[in-house]
Amino acid sequence: MNSFQAGTFRLNTGYQAFFPEKINRSYAFDDSAMLPLLEKANLKMGELNTWSELAPDIGQFIRLFVVKEATLSSRIEGTQTSVEEALLNAEDIAPERRDDWQEVNNYIEAMNVCLRLLPSLPLSSRMIKKAHAVLLQGVRGERKAPGEFRRSQNWIGGATPMDAAFVPPPWTEIEALMGDLENFLHSENTQLPHLLKIALAHYQFETIHPFLDGNGRIGRLMIPLYLISVSMLQQPAFYISDFIERNKVHYYDHLTRVRMQNDIRPWFRFFLVGTIETCETAIVALRSITDLKKDCETKRLTTLGRRLPNARLLLDRLFSNPIIRADEVAAHAGVSLVSSYKLIDDFVRLGILQEQTGYRRNRVFVFREYLNLFER
Repeated sequence: MNSFQAGTFRLNTGYQAFFPEKINRSYAFDDSAMLPLLEKANLKMGELNTWSELAPDIGQFIRLFVVKEATLSSRIEGTQTSVEEALLNAEDIAPERRDDWQEVNNYIEAMNVCLRLLPSLPLSSRMIKKAHAVLLQGVRGERKAPGEFRRSQNWIGGATPMDAAFVPPPWTEIEALMGDLENFLHSENTQLPHLLKIALAHYQFETIHPFLDGNGRIGRLMIPLYLISVSMLQQPAFYISDFIERNKVHYYDHLTRVRMQNDIRPWFRFFLVGTIETCETAIVALRSITDLKKDCETKRLTTLGRRLPNARLLLDRLFSNPIIRADEVAAHAGVSLVSSYKLIDDFVRLGILQEQTGYRRNRVFVFREYLNLFER
């Protein structure tokens, strides 16, 4: 990677814009000191996949992993919504917090749309635009060309491009640069391991900054989508935004260093460390979820006698969404509202559910022990 060239700054109507070099070519990965880190990251990714396969009914749990990634990725952009808030219905959110709630839920929907499309549509500009359209629907960036690459100059930091911290390339360069990025993602001739390939692709996307708004979230969304598309990741149980949010200053410093010094290695090392930590955190979560479900099924629910079948239905629902109301219990288990309250009382007594609102009506119950695994 000694010959890596990030691009050049050029004067453009009174300000310096950055013109990235295209990245779709072969690379010689010659950093032997990084190999142990790369090997550990690959092993951790394999371990995470193993836990994903061993976890019973993994589909029930994945929604919470996606919600976790959505809340953390949005938090980097200043949105303040917790995992618990993200799972609530819109009417349960205070009006002053509803915009943040909507942005997080748009991210969740954007991820789910892409996951549904992946078997038939490769990770591409077309998919990225679809995700972007969902991301900005009905929120603060809805007037910033949702689903379309920008046709004007944008910048990061500062009031104008003249005093900005970073000015991406002019919009006239975007189609060619994004076409090159897409070809790079699907090329079999780059000679880069997948983790370094998506690290480079993420850097390049953030440097191009092809949208007027939402670039950070879309750029982070690309990471698990790519890893799933190349079968390195079996389930989206990978929320690297947690690591990035906790190390935000270093994250931006590393991206800047690539542009200013053509030095990609520190960014690669940062990304690999983040991958290792993210996998370890997800493995702990999956292990804890598996233990918790086993405890509920084999120790707690078995005391319920003839109500056991309905109790199992409710437990499955709670592992998909740990927040529930009595009418939702009734609908899911196919029982009367009176029976649903009895079932909820059983779950409260068994330490599975806790009443959250303190109201006498419209009460909300939370599977706190499970939710806490994602709010650490």
